[in-house]
Amino acid sequence: MSQKITLKKIAHDLKVSISTVSKALRDSHEISVETRNKIKVYAKKYNYKPNSIALSLKNQKTKKIGIIIPEIVHHFFATVISGIEKVANEKGYQVIICLSGESFAKEVVNMDVLANGSIDGFIMSLSKETMEKQDFHHLEEVLNQGMPIVMFDRVVEGIECDKIIIDDVAAAHSATEFLMRKGRKNLAIISTVDYVNVGRLRTKGFKEALEKRGMEFTENRVLKIENAENCSKEIDDFLKKDDYDGVIAVNELFAVIASKSLKKMGKSIPEDVAIIAFTDGILSKYASPTLTTIGQNGEDMGGLAATKLIERLESKEDVEESYETVIVKTSLVERESTPQ
Repeated sequence: MSQKITLKKIAHDLKVSISTVSKALRDSHEISVETRNKIKVYAKKYNYKPNSIALSLKNQKTKKIGIIIPEIVHHFFATVISGIEKVANEKGYQVIICLSGESFAKEVVNMDVLANGSIDGFIMSLSKETMEKQDFHHLEEVLNQGMPIVMFDRVVEGIECDKIIIDDVAAAHSATEFLMRKGRKNLAIISTVDYVNVGRLRTKGFKEALEKRGMEFTENRVLKIENAENCSKEIDDFLKKDDYDGVIAVNELFAVIASKSLKKMGKSIPEDVAIIAFTDGILSKYASPTLTTIGQNGEDMGGLAATKLIERLESKEDVEESYETVIVKTSLVERESTPQ
């Protein structure tokens, strides 16, 4: 069976960039007549048929960016959007925001709708269901047709695009070390299921920090939450299993629920149990007690994502495609949930 002809294959075979192929097929004056003719002959020879996504590239630039995120209520995603909008607006771009609702099907539909001439490129964080299925055909199709994607936070290694992340392993390692320096010895982590990369990596950092100090790591120390909307009983039951004196939560919601659960058990925070959460949002600042957090600097992450995408959209250079993974620094914000 012959290989499917895409913009990416044409670019590879003719040793030019995908953007050059896209522009040549649109008769862009930016590409020399010789190169345009060479690409058109190749496309005709192999009966290249652009799909609806490729057809949208014939239109003039929309100066719009599509953002697809799992949810809007999460403080982290809200700050990322703020960072994207700030940079995009400064560069003369508008943003269109879509929610996947953690659904693979909705993520696919959102991409299909937006790619049909509505936007010039995507910034996105993958849904849980997409990561569980490990089905990235919708991403590959968009990229193969020359439309750039920048992924942030929830990313996948096998997709060739720019990525903006934090070092989740190092951040969780640092949080665990912080609790151990405060004298905590029986630590636990409330995480997500392993197919969500951030939960898996933060659990890895937790494990490495314990082992570095010669402390035993067992799976009993880890709670993996699949459905965040109905996790209160799971967290209650988990915290009753052992006399933990320190808890790391991979998001604010888990930390607030854990704090409430521990209080019901008669525990005092931070005297009996210290808590650290990821994401320095409103919940952390107004919880009782207020939460020590790992700040992910979402606005910086969003700004970098927008900058990378716009650079690709506006680049006129015929260069070999290369992609970058940018690691945004985190910060520890101390509050009442850990000993001073």
